[in-house]
Amino acid sequence: MSHAVTVITGASGILGQALVEAALARGDRVAAIDFGPLHRPDSASFLGLSGVDLTQADATNAAIDKIAKHFGRIDNLLNAVGGFVWQMTDGPLDSWERMHRMNLMTVLNACRATLPHLLAQTRGSIVNVGALGALTAAAGLGAYAASKAGVHKLTEALAEETKSGNLRINAVLPSVIDTPTNRADMPDADFGTWVQPSELASVMLFLASDAASAVRGALLPVRGKV
Repeated sequence: MSHAVTVITGASGILGQALVEAALARGDRVAAIDFGPLHRPDSASFLGLSGVDLTQADATNAAIDKIAKHFGRIDNLLNAVGGFVWQMTDGPLDSWERMHRMNLMTVLNACRATLPHLLAQTRGSIVNVGALGALTAAAGLGAYAASKAGVHKLTEALAEETKSGNLRINAVLPSVIDTPTNRADMPDADFGTWVQPSELASVMLFLASDAASAVRGALLPVRGKV
């Protein structure tokens, strides 16, 4: 059993819920953070913090400090927070700003708030969620891909900044995740080729385990059968 303290952002989403379930199943003590309401499993190892605006540094710092005080430590940060928009480049500018806040600033704030706690431990890990579509952006993905590319570069920079210590900072790059929203938006797609949330959760928890002790600064594609 792990018994590590694992913080999960974006925990009310489909991937976030899969991460909570998988982390609890392997024996982690789990802190779930989101702005929206959280599913609360019947477990003494679970702490849920809803109503947290991760685009705001002060709110993020307060949430992370509360988790560290509750559990006495933090070992892992899994950033599943984020959002998506499809629009052409000449679409509304506020969508670009929203993607920047939702996908990059949330991850930056969570990493900055958590890093002092991880550095206080003998080891620790951060796993971010980038996007395979941010490597070669298709039409309509400019705002989304730009924000996720920022997550990729943030991950690489943080891995370099912390490589002299015992921290491991990596990111997963999924293709299309099989969610009800994606199915509704792409009803003619072959859902069998998409990545299941539980599959992506397994990869992220692997990166947040001792089995991945030599992996740092990786941008790991998780493409399913796409």
